[in-house]
Amino acid sequence: MMMRFWTLLLSSPAATSYAISGRAACPSYSQYATQIHQPLSAGKYQLSSMRPEQTCRKFTVPEVENAIDDMKSLVKDPDLFRLFENTFPNTLDTTISWKGFANNGTEEELTFVTTGDIIAMWLRDSANQLRSYKSFLKTNTSTDSLASLFRGAINLQARYIIQNPYCNAFQAPPESGLPPEHNSASDTDVVTPKYSSDFVFECKYELDSISAFLQLSWDYYEKTQDAKFFGKFKWIEAVKTILDVADSLLVGTYADDGSVNTSPYTFQRTTTRVTETLSNDGIGNPVKSGTGLVRSAFRPSDDSTIYQLFIPANMQFSSYLGKCADIMRIHDGDLAKKMSKFAKSVRDGINKYGKVKHATFGEIYAFEIDGFGSSNLMDDANVPSLLSAPILDFLDASDKTYQNTRKFVLSTWNPYYMHGPVINGTGGPHVGPGKAWPMSVITALLTSNDDSEIVAGLHTLISSTAGFGLIHESVDTFDASKWTRQWFSWANGLFGEMLLGLKDRKPDVLATSFQ
Repeated sequence: MMMRFWTLLLSSPAATSYAISGRAACPSYSQYATQIHQPLSAGKYQLSSMRPEQTCRKFTVPEVENAIDDMKSLVKDPDLFRLFENTFPNTLDTTISWKGFANNGTEEELTFVTTGDIIAMWLRDSANQLRSYKSFLKTNTSTDSLASLFRGAINLQARYIIQNPYCNAFQAPPESGLPPEHNSASDTDVVTPKYSSDFVFECKYELDSISAFLQLSWDYYEKTQDAKFFGKFKWIEAVKTILDVADSLLVGTYADDGSVNTSPYTFQRTTTRVTETLSNDGIGNPVKSGTGLVRSAFRPSDDSTIYQLFIPANMQFSSYLGKCADIMRIHDGDLAKKMSKFAKSVRDGINKYGKVKHATFGEIYAFEIDGFGSSNLMDDANVPSLLSAPILDFLDASDKTYQNTRKFVLSTWNPYYMHGPVINGTGGPHVGPGKAWPMSVITALLTSNDDSEIVAGLHTLISSTAGFGLIHESVDTFDASKWTRQWFSWANGLFGEMLLGLKDRKPDVLATSFQ
């Protein structure tokens, strides 16, 4: 997400207010999240209350509300609990911008999940926003259920992918009645294949976007075992589209005879930021064929890759393509075999080409490679990241190469590891040096089994919100009052998910006082 987009929500007539169940108009959460609201938490950080009034919450899941109540007796620190109760329901409270049915005479549910301060649906963000509630997901045919939210998001993502599989962010479906948003940052974009701005908000090809669809699909199936759903609408067609796209991007820049292969995707943008466009007339830096890895023009930060064989997204793709083969096996055995074979090939490519020797840390995973021998050693805060590999179900956190990589990522050897008196964590070129992303701190806690590391990370997160009690996109490592994105729903949900997970694996940590 681009931080400069945040004004879109304030200027959009459709988003200035929204009606809930026919009641009075509610304030824009984009404005609400920049103000301090009573009552403040009782701790020394005096964190604002940030949930909308009950009548202004867009969707309510009773199990989530019950979990918040239950955590109140377990989380002893008032500031930590306030941060949890603000953040965990944020996606449900504020970003379920429309829910309904496809206009095709069927029972195809649709869920339009905005990213927060931008009225568009990112495949990656929406999948991760809903994942925060995975632990409460169960079989339920009701259209008012959490399961229905997942089904609707899967169906809408399938529609998006089938029509524009190289794009990352999309407009509201016409059934919603919400008008398309104008993305001024895309005004100069020249993209192949072409797309309609009435359907697409931005068209940066990111392997993690189509991988997120597979992740969301698996999350739903794993908890509900609802295999029948995946054969009802367009899920199988979407998976076939994903396989076609990924297969086309196994091909490198050059053919065997030295000629230049035609790239299925190109992107050019007039910009002063090198990370907002692709070199070589929109095809990016050269990539070698034969690695088994799938190219990605952009990262999950929406920044362009330096080397297009982006390892974290390949980890995610391999993991969830392989898992979703289990779903497909019920509907199309041959296609399931193809998925399993493809997933294994990508995993083999990561193991063969994605590891490098570091003089200090030993064998670690590279962030990006080109197949010619060049590698980019760094990590970015956005998930998928190298730090998040266990969360992607690609490997176990005890894996030696991962542990070496983790030490590298959380050190000053990582060129995008930011540190200072306020917050220590990974950032990235999207916002730039000196800005650590709380998301990376949360990811570190999700992948840690060390009580002291977890406690220190929780203290960092509580103390770096500038009193707002929300998880911002980035925070200046020397000044907590300098942050980006007041409404970043994915990061809010990720914090809640992390803290809820501690209830089961580290319950004693929840009794810690940060006063």
